[in-house]
Amino acid sequence: MTLFILSCLTAILAKATPTEAPTTLGDTLSLDEVTVTAIKQSADLRTQATALTVIGTQEAERNQAISVKTAAELVPNLFIPDYGSRMTSTVYVRGIGTRIDQPAVGLTIDNVPVITKENYDFDLMDVARFEMMRGPQNTLYGRNTLGGLMNVYTLSPFNYQGTRAIVEGANHGTWRLGASHYARLSDNLGFSLSAQYNSTKGEFTNEHNGKRCDWERQFGARMKLEWRNQDGWYLSNVASVAVSRQGGYPYEWVETGKIAYNDTCFYRRTSVMEGLTLRKAFERFMLSSITSYQYLDDNMTLDQDFTVHDYFTLTQARREHAMTQDFIARSHENTNGYNWLVGASGFYRRYKMDAPVTFYDYGIEQFIEKRFNDAIPEYPIAWDTRSFVLGSHFTSPSYGAALYHESTYHWGQWTVSAGVRLDYEHARLNYLSETHTGYSIFVGDTGELFAHGAIDIDDSGTLDKDFFDILPNVSLTWHPWPGKNHTIYLAASRGSKAGGFNTQMFSDVLQQRLMKMMGIGMEYDVDKMVGYKPEKAWNYELGGHFECWDGRVQSDMDVFFMDCRDRQLTVFPPGTTTGRMMTNAGKTHSWGAEFSMVVNPTEQTHMNISYGFTHATFKDYNDGKVDHSGKRVPYAPMHTLFAEASHALKIGGDRNKLITFAANVRATGDIYWDEANTLRQPFYALLGASITWKQAHYSLQLWGRNLTDTQYKTFYFISIQHPFLQRGHGRQLGATLRLNF
Repeated sequence: MTLFILSCLTAILAKATPTEAPTTLGDTLSLDEVTVTAIKQSADLRTQATALTVIGTQEAERNQAISVKTAAELVPNLFIPDYGSRMTSTVYVRGIGTRIDQPAVGLTIDNVPVITKENYDFDLMDVARFEMMRGPQNTLYGRNTLGGLMNVYTLSPFNYQGTRAIVEGANHGTWRLGASHYARLSDNLGFSLSAQYNSTKGEFTNEHNGKRCDWERQFGARMKLEWRNQDGWYLSNVASVAVSRQGGYPYEWVETGKIAYNDTCFYRRTSVMEGLTLRKAFERFMLSSITSYQYLDDNMTLDQDFTVHDYFTLTQARREHAMTQDFIARSHENTNGYNWLVGASGFYRRYKMDAPVTFYDYGIEQFIEKRFNDAIPEYPIAWDTRSFVLGSHFTSPSYGAALYHESTYHWGQWTVSAGVRLDYEHARLNYLSETHTGYSIFVGDTGELFAHGAIDIDDSGTLDKDFFDILPNVSLTWHPWPGKNHTIYLAASRGSKAGGFNTQMFSDVLQQRLMKMMGIGMEYDVDKMVGYKPEKAWNYELGGHFECWDGRVQSDMDVFFMDCRDRQLTVFPPGTTTGRMMTNAGKTHSWGAEFSMVVNPTEQTHMNISYGFTHATFKDYNDGKVDHSGKRVPYAPMHTLFAEASHALKIGGDRNKLITFAANVRATGDIYWDEANTLRQPFYALLGASITWKQAHYSLQLWGRNLTDTQYKTFYFISIQHPFLQRGHGRQLGATLRLNF
């Protein structure tokens, strides 16, 4: 720790030698292998039996891809809708995904896993590379990689020394400021420090109070220390903090076509991440350790009815601590012979959460008094106070451990790979549900007081769940032409997405119990309503990676089939409720295809297209009222498309002075919003363009997104039998100045 602090201070004071930005060929970043090669993957991902998309620095900057949410727009069959707030990082891929709780796709940043999906959505500076691998990655990467894995690598001080800065402005009062400094203190030691701030006044107006509801302010800082020596040691220590304050939740009531609610909505998040990667190269193998500590403090407060009436509000305040540890031993890569990898990993995660629902006058009247008085008009009731709280308090410790192995054998043009993971996880939920209130009963004819009812509920308990799974994979790869970068593969793998508890349901359980005590409504079974099982799937895939024209043309294509069991689905429980729950909804089948191609005919010309098709349907799902078998899985898009073309002109024949013209289109749809497939967002396309003036030490980019101001929806849901939606962002125009010294 002392060495780390001294290195930080020295780096800030050191005079760095400016160098050019990392060299690129088109959009494929070429960095020193020791700083960016994934520990569990081959140095050349395109030789692997995996469907993947790699986004380099130039492509990310041209398309304003500064987070995994914006980078996902460039990836076939990967969809991360922008709605709600930064808490709602819902990821869909190949028909897999859910809106709440555990993610379907994993995320690592500089090899360190992000354990909580509420931490997925934040902006990063100086991204060197995005990698998106589709299909189950559980054998090597563990929990919640059923749909795939997103890897993000940031710039290394071994590859760049100097200072970078960014100033960006756009409509709706949007600003982004950032600066970073990279220093190589010696041949073996490098250090970087970056910080950024962004804010927006918001695009959508709450017509009830005339204020923008999706305002935001965000700050982030990141430090990286890298050390290596000639004896094969490598160390990377990355520490980051991110603070987000935003309004969010611009939900429009379909019946009125307006965003109008009377209570406050906001999301606040503070997160800290510390990741230590240690690696030692021995004569025949490499031993690695990845250790992380993660802290999350967030608060979501909602006007949960999203109307101008005083129904109820929800607060969900949580503090979470998590630790992960992964040990990996891996043989050095041998292109003709046997390679192996073994590993052991574990995690511990613990959070405390308070999630009170506060009922107000109109909610008491509509949900309780009206229902009781309609049922028993001879003895009407009146609540003692015009507000009361359904309190929910949780403590949830969970932990897991796994052993995994993968063997690979290269034999001429063929490669056979097989692996297996033994995975155990324990989840516990300690809960306390309480409410203290009362009501008076009157005689209907005279209005005289008949009796008084006191309600004092203090329910507490502990729920435990244990999960054990075996997660294998197997693949056969053919390299048909020696010396050529062509790969054809056939792969099968089993993936899993963790089970857990529906903490959002406790206020509804408490509400229904309260009504049952009064002789109306129904009472939920806590064990049945709160717990849900893991989601599991087999993925079968045929694909290939191809190159021609001296690497100027790269293409990837695959077809897949996913057989998913115990599908996790977000539903609304029976009765008059305020929340949502996760349930296991039988079986689903997903099949489809993905295609992408990058063409760089000259150093100045770049073209890129990616397309994904998914047909995801229920094979066995009956919600107790309707059999939805054969219906499309909601929220998962059928088509995704991204296409881009850019051309750079040299100014005065100087390759360091360029003006680049670029245009792109992003398209998605159809998206069904309900299991009955009665509501959908049709296929829509968004047009973007940019002009960039670049010299040796700066660039100025003028850009636009959704230039045609296309209207589309990113989210649809029902609350207390009212339909709501969120519209996508309209036309966005901005300018980005990047400095490089």
